[in-house]
Amino acid sequence: MLLGCAAALLLIPVSVLLIEVLFALSNRPDGESLTGERPRLAIVIPAHNEASVIAATLRSILPQVHQSERVLVVADNCSDETSRIAIAEGAAVVERRDAERRGKGYAIDYGLRHLAPEAPDVVVIIDADCTVSAGAIDRLARRCAATGRPVQALYLIRAPISASLKLRVAQLAFLIKNQVRPTGLHRLHLPCQLVGSGMAFPWACIRKAKVASGHIVEDLQLGIELARMGSAPLFCPEALLTSDFPVSPEGVRTQRVRWEHGHLATILCEAGGLLLHSIRSRDGQAASLALDLSVPPLALLTLLVVLAICASVALDTLASIRVPLELTLAELFMITCAIVFSWARYGRSVLSLRELTFAPIYVLSKVPLYGRFLANRQREWIRSKRD
Repeated sequence: MLLGCAAALLLIPVSVLLIEVLFALSNRPDGESLTGERPRLAIVIPAHNEASVIAATLRSILPQVHQSERVLVVADNCSDETSRIAIAEGAAVVERRDAERRGKGYAIDYGLRHLAPEAPDVVVIIDADCTVSAGAIDRLARRCAATGRPVQALYLIRAPISASLKLRVAQLAFLIKNQVRPTGLHRLHLPCQLVGSGMAFPWACIRKAKVASGHIVEDLQLGIELARMGSAPLFCPEALLTSDFPVSPEGVRTQRVRWEHGHLATILCEAGGLLLHSIRSRDGQAASLALDLSVPPLALLTLLVVLAICASVALDTLASIRVPLELTLAELFMITCAIVFSWARYGRSVLSLRELTFAPIYVLSKVPLYGRFLANRQREWIRSKRD
């Protein structure tokens, strides 16, 4: 009975994943014509020791900003030349010093309080290491103003050409999470998760939310809070931002631990509560976001299904009970279909088909990371080392 319940429970995130992928394969148009006057906007860029990348980021942003609009860099506990470089590029800068309260959420809140005396209609938050594609800011701002909802851009992290196979498999997993699944939700007219950069908010909405937070995935937490407020985020696939994986192995490891430990902790603490909230308030948008949130990192979901298959094989051998085995094998087939379909439509430039067959090795390599979550979970925000 326990094994059957576990197999049935796993069917929820597996089904959500496959449905999102299948709708992402459709040929429905992603964009929509947005007319009317562009809202008054401001851009907030939280930056902690980003001297090596801030100039390139600003050079991709400033040509898209009107003269009356503000670009504000929040130099958060910086000990390098971030402020000087940002000013030289033409951005406004405020410096924040607080050794106790560290993390991007605190920096964003500081920037919002600086903007408050002349509040814009829309605030766009962009990480200091991103390249913003032409037209992305205008699309985000207009979509945000037209819907009155937070809007998430398409945010992709790319591995260098010379990257290891393991890092390129990680890039494919990130692409499925940040492009394929949100595209499926967008075509279903359902909300998506916030992913940290390229986020646009109506001013009235963002100022009601608790932004100042040391949560290691503050963006995900913010999206959940906004959904509880009746403003679940929407996806804007035609607004593209990109950044690069950290070069150093230490940086990659730190980034991966922060993302995955934070995601898992949020699933455990928030998914059920958000679903109950959606039922009590009869909010289908919040319910959809809760189901999307229930999908753990792809490698972990695959590991859980494989473990359930092993237990089901033992049960079938000892007691001739086949239902859990049949169910878990079906789940593994569904995950495989979701990955292969995603690769075929979106990921051919990342991996060849032969390289995709090494994905199970990548999944096994994540076991220590998930073991550490159980034994010594990361709870504090730590910046990824880029060099």
